[in-house]
Amino acid sequence: MPLEHADENPRIPYQYPNPPDALAEIVIPKAIPEDDRLWVPQADNVWFRPLCLNRSQGYWMNLLKVRKAGVLSRHRHPQSVHGFVLKGRWHYLEHDWMAEEGSYVFEPPGETHTLVVPEGVEEMITYFQVNGIMYYVDPWGRPLGYEDVFTKIDMCRRHFADVGLGADFADQFIR
Repeated sequence: MPLEHADENPRIPYQYPNPPDALAEIVIPKAIPEDDRLWVPQADNVWFRPLCLNRSQGYWMNLLKVRKAGVLSRHRHPQSVHGFVLKGRWHYLEHDWMAEEGSYVFEPPGETHTLVVPEGVEEMITYFQVNGIMYYVDPWGRPLGYEDVFTKIDMCRRHFADVGLGADFADQFIR
């Protein structure tokens, strides 16, 4: 919608306070950290870096880091997922494309896919926004387990406590 009137002072910040119930912003200056303690272990040679754990709307945003070749998981999402490859490459067994550095991936709701990191990739890092849950399935679609924003928060709290940052270190990512 076009503006009805020009903003005479576009460089002046907004002058009224935000609503009292507005959530605080999250700013992470270095999303790919140098401190390995900020990577939460998820599986053997698989970690995630929390960026936003939104329990009020049921989604999470994180970086996924993998340092092994092979099948990572077969899973399904009842809601959409967005991904952006920052380093390395990966693909799904169910598709003929390869997600490489700089690739954007949209995963439609309901699709089952098997994430594979190919041989020769030393490290893969992908930014994901996962809406709702992710549930793991066998080759016939039978559920094996799940992750949601609450399991992610629990994993972060345990890990950050174990590495000396304190369980409440996770609070900065929770909205």
